[in-house]
Amino acid sequence: MKIGNIEAPAGRLFLIAGPCVIESEAHALKMAQAISAVARSLEIPYIFKASYDKANRTSVRSFRGPGLEEGTRILAKVRSEIGVPVLTDVHDQHDCERVASAVDVLQIPAFLCRQTDLLIAAAHTGRVINIKKGQFVAPADMKHAVQKVRDSGNDQVILTERGSSFGYNNLVVDMRSLAIMREFAPVVFDATHSVQLPSAGAGVSGGQPQFIPLLARAAVAAGVDGVFMEVHDDPACALSDGANALHLDNLRATLEQLLRVHEAARAAA
Repeated sequence: MKIGNIEAPAGRLFLIAGPCVIESEAHALKMAQAISAVARSLEIPYIFKASYDKANRTSVRSFRGPGLEEGTRILAKVRSEIGVPVLTDVHDQHDCERVASAVDVLQIPAFLCRQTDLLIAAAHTGRVINIKKGQFVAPADMKHAVQKVRDSGNDQVILTERGSSFGYNNLVVDMRSLAIMREFAPVVFDATHSVQLPSAGAGVSGGQPQFIPLLARAAVAAGVDGVFMEVHDDPACALSDGANALHLDNLRATLEQLLRVHEAARAAA
């Protein structure tokens, strides 16, 4: 699959990473440059990720982002100045065309993965579509979301696993889901949302970031096409999802581990 100016060939691990939300133009450019430098040095195809509007925050008082117009302007600037493909999520079908003019991948949030009109509108932009599996959806049922996009004339579909609801305020990852979903689309593992503790804080979600490398290694060993990680240079001060973000200082070591696991898994296959 060609994503922007990179190739993501079968058998080669690619990375989707960035801060949860656009905090400022300067911060988005800084993070894209820093992550891109690490990925380039390890020869990992890289896609920058940040949201212009987090429409599903736990509290109405939580920071949502700069909004559609300013957000897409910043994403377009990251794309042109840093020279990397860009991904962002869309929550409203009416945003799809505008967002597609600034990014290479439209992401369908997990809570909206069954929204037919949103999937169709995103598909019609012709961009690559990354559908995050809902926390409430069986992996085999994601084939219907994929088919909605393909029936709309777009074969460029990726699925992302981000854990399944396990009681209240917890997620678990069924590693079987990676193999099941890979039967009908390339699969990405979201290593940071999978350690999230939804709504476990005082109006915000908590997290267990110490388990990010562990789950990522397990997913790569199980066989995935890409890894998704929210990465921040100061998670404690992040304006969204800092509790489950990977610190930028830990990115290189984590990716080096994943590459070693990836090579071992390919050799054993």
